[in-house]
Amino acid sequence: MIEKVKNQKILKIINHLQSCLHGKEKAIILCLISIFSKGHILIEDLPGLGKTSLAIALSRTLALNFGRIQCTNDLLPTDITGLSIYNKNTGEFEFKPGPIFNNIVLVDEINRATPKTQSALLEAMAEEQVTVDGVTYKLPKPFFVIATQNPIEFYGTFPLPEGQLDRFMLKISIGYPSYEAEKEILKKGSSREELYKLESVIDKEEIIKTQNEIRQIYISDKIINWIINFIELTRKDKRILLGLSTRAGLAITYTSKTNAYFKNREYVAPEDVKDIIPFVTPHRIILKDDSLSKEEVILSILEGVSVPP
Repeated sequence: MIEKVKNQKILKIINHLQSCLHGKEKAIILCLISIFSKGHILIEDLPGLGKTSLAIALSRTLALNFGRIQCTNDLLPTDITGLSIYNKNTGEFEFKPGPIFNNIVLVDEINRATPKTQSALLEAMAEEQVTVDGVTYKLPKPFFVIATQNPIEFYGTFPLPEGQLDRFMLKISIGYPSYEAEKEILKKGSSREELYKLESVIDKEEIIKTQNEIRQIYISDKIINWIINFIELTRKDKRILLGLSTRAGLAITYTSKTNAYFKNREYVAPEDVKDIIPFVTPHRIILKDDSLSKEEVILSILEGVSVPP
């Protein structure tokens, strides 16, 4: 996917990030697709593969505020949203914002938080606002959540419900770096301090402007019909208990437009949709047989849909 990016603005961001994030090309591009599509991303991967480094580097490169939430069983919803504290001097309650009031929020090990605490993120991710003590507060723009979870650890964890998973535009894994990339990392050592020194190559206003430009990318009725046919097949497939929602269709549409923009095109082509579907849809379906692979089921359905000319 890295070779296909042709937009010079996006290439500049990618190259800047690659200077300190070795072996994470795919993860960088997918995170940028999610950000410019106004969505959130879930990274399911093992510890120590650079998820936090990726979030910090993105915030520095994009000139965005960064907040981190380390999820534990005793984390409270107010630890995320903030709370009202009584001020003796004024005799009034003052709202103290939580870490959710940042442009990029890393929610580490999200499945370690209890369902009640996980639900505190729902309003923020869907509406870009939080409500505390009956008062609604708008979150800064742009707003982007990077959540992580460990796929092999189950003790003391709470699996994300389908409604929460559906709020994530993409679900990805970073994976182990290549031999050469890992060799480079070991030679240079930890680069965490260097990440905080990264200069930005774009600002908030330019990000918002680009997001709005992407929404204007043309997508034909033929492509829309193709997406709808694909969604319908997931709902009828005998292997699937719960198929794709309308929100999933919107996510496919938005990310396909962003993918087209990254390739310096003003319209969505079939390959833009096919490239992105494996990252947008598998986490949104429920299979009748857990022994099957969601990714393989999605790809088999996709192959059965006629590509528009």
